[in-house]
Amino acid sequence: MTAATHSPLFPQVPDSADAVLEGLDPEQREVATALRGPVCVLAGAGTGKTRAITHRIAYGVRAGILQPSSVLAVTFTNRAAGEMRGRLRQLGAQGVQARTFHSAALRQLQYFWPKAIGGSLPRLVDRKIQLVADAAAACRVRLDRGELRDVTAEIEWSKVTQTVPADYAPAAVKAGRDIPRDPAEIAQLYSAYEDVKRQRGVIDFEDVLLLTVAVLQDRADIAEQVRAQYQHFVVDEYQDVSPLQQRLLELWLGERDDLCVVGDASQTIYSFTGATPDHLLDFRTRHPGATVVKLVRDYRSTPQVVHLANGLLSQASGRAADHRLELVSQRDPGPEPGYTEYPDEPAEAEGAARRIRDLLDAGVPAAEIAVLFRTNAQSETYEQALADLGIPYQLRGAERFFDRPEVRKAGVALRGAARFGGNDTLLEDAVDLPSQVRAVLSGEGWTPQPPAGSGAVRERWESLAALVGLAQDFAAAQPGASLADLVAELDERANAQHAPTVQGVTLASLHSAKGLEWDVVFLVGVAEGMMPITYARTDEQIEEERRLLYVGVTRARERLHVSWALSRSPGGRPSRRPSRFLDGLRPGSGAAVGRAAGGGAGGGAGGIERGFTGAAAGAPLVRRRTQRTPARCRVCGRTLTDAGEMKLMRCEDCPSDMDEGLYERLRDWRAVQARRAGQPAFCVFTDKTLMAIAETVPEEEGELARIPGVGVRKFHRYGADVLAICAGHDVGGDDEEG
Repeated sequence: MTAATHSPLFPQVPDSADAVLEGLDPEQREVATALRGPVCVLAGAGTGKTRAITHRIAYGVRAGILQPSSVLAVTFTNRAAGEMRGRLRQLGAQGVQARTFHSAALRQLQYFWPKAIGGSLPRLVDRKIQLVADAAAACRVRLDRGELRDVTAEIEWSKVTQTVPADYAPAAVKAGRDIPRDPAEIAQLYSAYEDVKRQRGVIDFEDVLLLTVAVLQDRADIAEQVRAQYQHFVVDEYQDVSPLQQRLLELWLGERDDLCVVGDASQTIYSFTGATPDHLLDFRTRHPGATVVKLVRDYRSTPQVVHLANGLLSQASGRAADHRLELVSQRDPGPEPGYTEYPDEPAEAEGAARRIRDLLDAGVPAAEIAVLFRTNAQSETYEQALADLGIPYQLRGAERFFDRPEVRKAGVALRGAARFGGNDTLLEDAVDLPSQVRAVLSGEGWTPQPPAGSGAVRERWESLAALVGLAQDFAAAQPGASLADLVAELDERANAQHAPTVQGVTLASLHSAKGLEWDVVFLVGVAEGMMPITYARTDEQIEEERRLLYVGVTRARERLHVSWALSRSPGGRPSRRPSRFLDGLRPGSGAAVGRAAGGGAGGGAGGIERGFTGAAAGAPLVRRRTQRTPARCRVCGRTLTDAGEMKLMRCEDCPSDMDEGLYERLRDWRAVQARRAGQPAFCVFTDKTLMAIAETVPEEEGELARIPGVGVRKFHRYGADVLAICAGHDVGGDDEEG
């Protein structure tokens, strides 16, 4: 094994489809090989969900079952989409589209707008707050900066929940929205905002989804063109979809069910934006034949951290809590979480900074430490405390790595050196790729030793040092690589927003920490009034705050420090108390309250739940638990990997016992159904599925349901007709649904 084989940034591409499955645990492997029909992956924190779904796509592509261009993988952030594209590239599955909902919708809207509407797509505004301010001025309503942000948030919530201005007031009251003004006034501002947009010929990000939905609903020809392009869908973070995003997903799917969703109801922390876990929790209701896989093996955190995380959820209530997953750590034991009480917030920040200083002195990398807080306003105290001790830090949510001016300048310098390096005196003594990069970046401000302090100069140096480190990793993975090869890799990573690690302690809000992880995490300000936040009043809001703390806890791999302050400022009245969420979990706080860990409907251990079982005619189809077995030819017994052969359940060249007359009757029936629905014939059933039916000649529901290509929706819509045709009966042509 070479050093390059072990590089986490540049691993070797698997040499076969089977090699893609190596290293997956049984549940992850089930996800990776469940390539037909609806699949629901319930994935706890740290259980390798991204690994499972990227290997699923890569396995399908490498085995020839999925065409790369027919797969659309959707997630919620550009960073996550970029990471997914990077992983797929490393697995040898180029050509798969991995995008956010907005990015995928915008691409389709730009392409189809001239055909559907005419002309060019209106300009997309990056920030709507100025438009909201102009709408307020038109309504003669004065809004301060905070109110502008709040009203903007209400408009965004209304649009993703498909609430029009006239319906805003009752909808906001029903949803328990904590709104900044009178509901009728916000409805007026919302309506004025839409008027301002129309007058100026612009659209916002929510309009991108709304307009794409409208085009796909109104133009069946365009919807079919999109469905012909994308036939397999994967949706990450499914607990965070809004009603509008779910509607778009349904339009992308049409009558098909080749959909894999991944999520964890216990990590639903964006309901204030319109996100809801209901679509995840109701997935099996909508798709009774779905394969359901629960991932509970936690590879991220120590048993001590996992124990605290499970303890938090064991006290939870509500629907999401009923479906919680009991994590099982796969790591060696580590230290118990630490709990510290401070007299005031500055003392808490100073205490955290001193601990971080000790960790750095002990050799813990700064990039493996994070300080997480409930609100962004808390960051200033910690920025000051870290700066006082000379500790470098980075604020999460700041400018993206490859957009930073110093990184862009460095890229220009490296590109120039790659083209004209033979004439560059800086490179005369550079003997390898890393030394070439160090030589070029020395002209941009990089030095072997970091500058003193933690201001802008240090931040620029950290960015350049990250590029130097990336060059070293790249050279180790590809010993013969040139400077031009590195520049190409940087361009690829910039397009994917796959940034190298910057050496600095991370300061982040709990919301922005979602999807990230560190060796050491400091959860600060975990006191009543901040966690849960003061304005969380309803049971649902309190439970979301608990889930937010759960997300914070599960960011830690090895060490977790939890702290709170008794007062806000030095000398203040010590009126605060630790968060109620810690009751029964931290030492000295009494016995735990709530249900025992592992209880609750649908919660608890991991496992696999698949598909249909046969049923007597007229009886409902039920699910059963089983392990997936490879598809084998029913004639010669060979393992099948081709999608068409898997539908037939035999090799293409094995003899067929198909009833030719039945096949022709099914084709005639299909043509009628397709004509009525205004769809291509394959949208009813493909030729391979009709052949499989004509070979099997099912006599009852269970037999028909087991035929690949007969999904739940098609079974309920067409099952009675197909069984009647198989039985030799004539099927009438008057039923509009067929």
